[in-house]
Amino acid sequence: MAASDTAERVKKVVAEVLKVDPAKVTPESHFVRDLGAESIQSIELVAAFEEEFGIEMDPDEALSVQTVGAAVDFIAKIVKEQAG
Repeated sequence: MAASDTAERVKKVVAEVLKVDPAKVTPESHFVRDLGAESIQSIELVAAFEEEFGIEMDPDEALSVQTVGAAVDFIAKIVKEQAG
C-alpha cells in the first residue's frame, strides 16, 4: 500500500470522526490542539482506523500518537506487521 494512500485514508477518517474540514487535516495537525479531539473521540479514532485498515492496534500506543503524520506512520507500520 502506498504511503500517500495511507495518508489519504487517515485524513478521511480523521475528518469524519472529528467532523472537521479535510483541508484542515495536515500531517502536522495535532489531534487535540489543532483538531479539537476530546478523549472519547481519540478512542473513536482508534476504532475507526482499525476498521478502515483491518488492523488491531495497541490502545495505549495508539492513544500516545499526537499528530496526523505520526498516525500515518504508526498505521503504516502496523499494516506492514500484520500483513505478513
